[in-house]
Amino acid sequence: MAVYAVRAVETADRARASWSDADRTWATRAAAEVVGAQASPQAFIARRAQLALERLRERKHRVARVAWAWRTRTGVGPAIAVVAFVLGAASNEIGGTQRVNILYSPVAPLVLWNLAVYAVLAAGFVVRYGDASAPGPLRRFVAWLTGGVRSMGRGGDDTTMEAMAAFAGDWSTRATPLYAARAARILHIAAAALALGVITGLYVRGLVLEYRATWQSTFLEPSTVRALVAFFYAPGSMATGIAVPDVARIAAIRAPASENAAPWLHIMAATLAVVAVVPRVLLALAMGWIEKHRTAHLLDDLSDAYFQRLLRDFAQGPLVVDVVPYSFATPPATRDSLKLLLARALGDRVSVEVAPPVAYGNEDALPPQIARNPGAPLVALFNATATPEREAHGRFVQALAQSGRPVLVVVDEASARTHFGNDPQRRDARRTLWRELAADAGHTAVFVDLAQPDVNAAEAAFDAALRR
Repeated sequence: MAVYAVRAVETADRARASWSDADRTWATRAAAEVVGAQASPQAFIARRAQLALERLRERKHRVARVAWAWRTRTGVGPAIAVVAFVLGAASNEIGGTQRVNILYSPVAPLVLWNLAVYAVLAAGFVVRYGDASAPGPLRRFVAWLTGGVRSMGRGGDDTTMEAMAAFAGDWSTRATPLYAARAARILHIAAAALALGVITGLYVRGLVLEYRATWQSTFLEPSTVRALVAFFYAPGSMATGIAVPDVARIAAIRAPASENAAPWLHIMAATLAVVAVVPRVLLALAMGWIEKHRTAHLLDDLSDAYFQRLLRDFAQGPLVVDVVPYSFATPPATRDSLKLLLARALGDRVSVEVAPPVAYGNEDALPPQIARNPGAPLVALFNATATPEREAHGRFVQALAQSGRPVLVVVDEASARTHFGNDPQRRDARRTLWRELAADAGHTAVFVDLAQPDVNAAEAAFDAALRR
């Protein structure tokens, strides 16, 4: 949870208003020192998120407070189990008489309910072939109580609300299967606790007080009653070795007659243990294993640009990004702007090297340095005022891609402000041409004014291009 909360904050706060570049660098370096160089990527990212979340919580950041509140709901499961046990124990007191009705005890409905649940679980497993299912209303409610997905509330500035919405959407998508397993585990434990409560209540009634076993019915005959109790209490009878009485004995205890309830209490308790307690405990253990497995695999997919940026700072040395301009000379401010933007997109340890421009018509004569730094991105830098041509500009992008390095297509709009003036239609038309050329080569064009960059918009555009 901490990972996705911090990710939402760092992605939304592009202006670094509540979480600065210094904060991000501190979190990365502190986590690297704590986990060590040999730690797994998942361990590093998780530890970094924990450190960042603690600092954000100290600053009373709304996303951090919400994430922290979800994490601390650890007592809900035990509380539900305790309530279930108390309800089970109290269920035997309904009526207030010192008689145990062998037909109308809490045992028969619990047996039927548990058998119905097992049938539904088995049918669902067969239909889905073991795939996870959407939780029902009860499981959704328990998932909400234990930290599941819910509305994030209102309040805060636009950046905070953007982070809240991103956190809610991302975490709900990834954590719903986890919370479904957790809710199922809690409900299985609660069902076992309910049955244990009924067993406790039965023995308190039968052992502390003198209780009698009897039955009464307007419509049922002794033979029917005997068949019903033989069915309901068969597991307990087999477990204890106590036989269910025959029809004559059943008839003999019809109200107002009765008999000592001890044998019946043993059969009922054993029936609940066999049908409800043991299977539910086993199911709870299975769901606990599934919950643990899903928790351990929440961070399996680290291919996102955000995670890759963090891992570069952790596992790699300085990243050298080569910028190759095409058919125009870059002014001195270009390198500083590109370094700032690429550092935000790729990590703090980025070094930008600007190669000499490749002349128009000489697209295959690429600088030799592009063969170095395998895996590091190459930036194909174009001037927005040029008319993109597939035979020239497109061929240049393809030639860079043959190096095996990922290519970012960046279109510098610094001179376009003078060339196009305040004509947004001409600018948009030119952007459309560049987008089409980049798309033909399998890339996304990034438009940025490198003389006066909109850092937040450019960072978002670089992130989108890197994700593709």
